[in-house]
Amino acid sequence: MLSVSNVSMRYGAKILFEEVSTAFTPGKRYGLTGPNGSGKSTFMKLLSGELEPQKGTVVRPRKLGVLSQDQFAFDPHGVIDTVIMGNKRLWAALQERDTIYAKHDMTDADGMKLGELEGIVGEEDGYTGESDAAILLQGLDISDELHSRKMGELQGGQKVRVLLAQALFGHPQALLLDEPTNHLDLDSIHWLQGFLNVYDGVVIAISHDRHFLNSICTHIADIDYETIITYTGSYDDMVVAKTQVRSQIESQNAQREKKIAQLNEFIARFSAGTRSSQVQSRRKEVERLQVTELARSNIQRPYIKFEQKRPSGKHILELEGVRKSYADKEVIRTFTASVIRGEKIALMGRNGAGKTTLLNALLANSPTTPEAELRTTSGCDGAFIDGGKVIWGHEASVGYFAQDHRTLIETGTTALEWLHQWDPSASNEELRGILGQMLFAREEATKSTNVLSGGEAARLLFCKLMLQKPNVLVFDEPTNHLDLESINALNIALQRFHGTVLLVTHDHDLIDEVATRIWHFESDHKITDFKGSYEDYQAAVVV
Repeated sequence: MLSVSNVSMRYGAKILFEEVSTAFTPGKRYGLTGPNGSGKSTFMKLLSGELEPQKGTVVRPRKLGVLSQDQFAFDPHGVIDTVIMGNKRLWAALQERDTIYAKHDMTDADGMKLGELEGIVGEEDGYTGESDAAILLQGLDISDELHSRKMGELQGGQKVRVLLAQALFGHPQALLLDEPTNHLDLDSIHWLQGFLNVYDGVVIAISHDRHFLNSICTHIADIDYETIITYTGSYDDMVVAKTQVRSQIESQNAQREKKIAQLNEFIARFSAGTRSSQVQSRRKEVERLQVTELARSNIQRPYIKFEQKRPSGKHILELEGVRKSYADKEVIRTFTASVIRGEKIALMGRNGAGKTTLLNALLANSPTTPEAELRTTSGCDGAFIDGGKVIWGHEASVGYFAQDHRTLIETGTTALEWLHQWDPSASNEELRGILGQMLFAREEATKSTNVLSGGEAARLLFCKLMLQKPNVLVFDEPTNHLDLESINALNIALQRFHGTVLLVTHDHDLIDEVATRIWHFESDHKITDFKGSYEDYQAAVVV
């Protein structure tokens, strides 16, 4: 059992949650939701023991699996060893056993200790530990050749997947997963969903991927109104229930306020007259009809609207026999496609398959992408194609959101000043209006770009695109630092945009609801070009 009792946390005057008591039941899978800054990661740290509550108690099971957020902590260790470290009791027994076996002369005490340690190894399934770790790694697309490497030799996305395998290893009684789908491709996300749906312990997951939450969750623990309320069902079920409860309370309050006003009017008219007993009864009724005080919600919803200064020509982009390799490693094998104005293309495939490489090649040949953006884009060096042609159509104007989007925002300035450079003719009020749409309060417009969070940097780039009004939007992993409300706003904005979209994302719902065409990067370096929705593509692949 994993539970909290009368737990409170606040930072200064800001209350995250007050006097919270809740229990998480084995066999149930909980999504921990709430807007950025509501206290999700803080609550997860309380559950894991990394933080102690300012008030209240936390009860934890003996074996707890926690997704590590430090990608560099295990760099000196081998990949398989890093996974096995997820079972702390087993790892400690293996290390002590190896130390004893390394001795030249073992004492009787050492022999007895070895017997005890071998018992622990057996209890924790340590004799199949390496093969069990390998199965987890394969499911998360860490190939066998990487299993013998050091963690320090792996790329960032690969490290995250190894750390996810570490959290899953050893069949813990409870799993605490903070953003487990970050840096995972769709195939790995689908594998993780399948794994969690048959897992018989407690799962608590923070995720900004709505489809992932809807796929795995039996309950949602929502942090809002300075408390945590648990709803039965998926994320979408919670949104409906939460809205209904809030609306019901607001409606009841409105009726009570109307009744109280009528009673107070009677009291004011007759308090000095002969009807004192009636006045007194109405005063008691006013006390009884006190309005339920509604705490303010932490949820903030940005408003994103992408417009075009002018539409492009009908044939916006032509690719003819495009090829790309790095050294002797082929990435893209002879890709030809024609893009029509208004198409919304999702680029899909395993991590490292070449999606960003193709985007960079298209941007490098774009007439409107600044050289500074190309130079700062991660992985863009050498992204110019090895063969074939990239031809942009008439009046093409490209707006770009990079995967490493922080590099596109220069430091040493303010959000307002940085935004102003993209349209010097725009007034301060116009710029502040756009910043306000993206949840930058008036004083935050002068916030230094040096201290922007990942989510703030992403929202500032959306401000730039709304100000520039390009007719082609190129997005490379735009959702990584966004909360669910921002992702939903982006989803709606892209559906309503009349221009052309090229989108790399692992967000299932964003692909499903926005894309009208799929470019799927295959394992043989070819790209399948499917004209139709993601749902149609999946049906065609199954057939």
